[in-house]
Amino acid sequence: MPIDRRNFIASAAAAGALSAAPAIHGAQKNATYRTALIGSGWWGMNILREAVASQRVKVVAICDVDEDKRDLAAEEIEDLCGDQAKTYGDFREMLDREEIDIVIIATPDHWHALNAIAALEKGCHVFVEKPTGHTIGESRAMVDVAQATGRIVQVGLHRRSGPHHVAANQFLRDGNVGTIGAVRMFVNSRGGPERPSRNSEPPETLDWDMYCGPAPLRPFNRKIHPGGFRHFLDFANGTLGDWGVHWLDQMLMWSEEKSPKSVYSTGGRPVFGPAVLSESEQTTDAPDSQVAVYQFESFTATWEHRKFAGHGPERHNVGCYFYGDRGTLHIGWRDGWTFYPSDSKKAIQHQDAQLQEPDGHNMQLLWADFLQAIESGKQPACSALIGHQATNLSLLGMLSLKLGRSIAWDGETETIPGDEEANRLLRREYRGPWQYPS
Repeated sequence: MPIDRRNFIASAAAAGALSAAPAIHGAQKNATYRTALIGSGWWGMNILREAVASQRVKVVAICDVDEDKRDLAAEEIEDLCGDQAKTYGDFREMLDREEIDIVIIATPDHWHALNAIAALEKGCHVFVEKPTGHTIGESRAMVDVAQATGRIVQVGLHRRSGPHHVAANQFLRDGNVGTIGAVRMFVNSRGGPERPSRNSEPPETLDWDMYCGPAPLRPFNRKIHPGGFRHFLDFANGTLGDWGVHWLDQMLMWSEEKSPKSVYSTGGRPVFGPAVLSESEQTTDAPDSQVAVYQFESFTATWEHRKFAGHGPERHNVGCYFYGDRGTLHIGWRDGWTFYPSDSKKAIQHQDAQLQEPDGHNMQLLWADFLQAIESGKQPACSALIGHQATNLSLLGMLSLKLGRSIAWDGETETIPGDEEANRLLRREYRGPWQYPS
């Protein structure tokens, strides 16, 4: 959709959406926010625990398609802070019945946009995990609804608030690396050939049809749930859509250019082996090795993930390198940031990571920023638009991989000029009664 038409639609919707939205309890500073969680797995509960630790929320509801998980989550919250959260299996019922100020969304990727849009339209502020969509069209729809409703969306790209990430970005902006011609983002991991896992009937406590939702109804498999969905392309976008979004966003923190001119990606499963999906068994189907090249106006950026080659010939196994005429800056995770000057007579500069343990993520800072944004009305560290821009890069890489060729990209209209085949992949058909957001 061209940008002018999109903004027209968002503006036209704003008045109605704002007047229809319920008043947010505690819009003033130090208020208590009625909070609900959609997706009560490992990471969803990490976020909710951080919200509870802020002593600024009352947990009123927990929603999950897995009855066991949602009941365990409700019990943990009651033990943790005394809140007696109601439990739901359908987010729509929860949003209809409960009075909610904040919704936390930590579902599989293919649900992020629909969950967030529904919550925004009910007048809630939203903390949603990255990526902001399974396809670019639904991610853009989330941005439009956030703008139309005037609610705050914080995307869980917590490195936006991480102290050493912020310091490294300032180091770049101060010109210490000089003129930057290339950025390389990467991660590597272990693993060998993947054997198919047998399909089975879903557990009685799991609503598998609702889990799949708008995605194809695959046979249930323990590799998918709990926790394995990221490497099944019906539900997510593999390593590029998971790890890649974080490091693509680190590049966007520095760059004044927010979209590339062209993208090319290639990769496959040389280690895992061919993907399998049958009535009796299946494997993951995301690439285990992939390279994506993003051509910007003034620099080239690359993403790479692969198996093996951890700490052998390389100094780091995750992060991004900024290559400038004054030296090379590496921004990492647990290894902080390090600058290697071009002039060998100058000392290497380094800052240790400052991380919130045990997970090594600065969620406390991101949650505090979220609350501050709600109370000030200013955009948070990682707004819906910022999350969308990073998500776009990962999804464009996957789109090029599926096509097997390069694509041009118009960041203003968010279209692929003159390429009908590629433009069709900016969205996908939804299953059953689910409607693609527009």
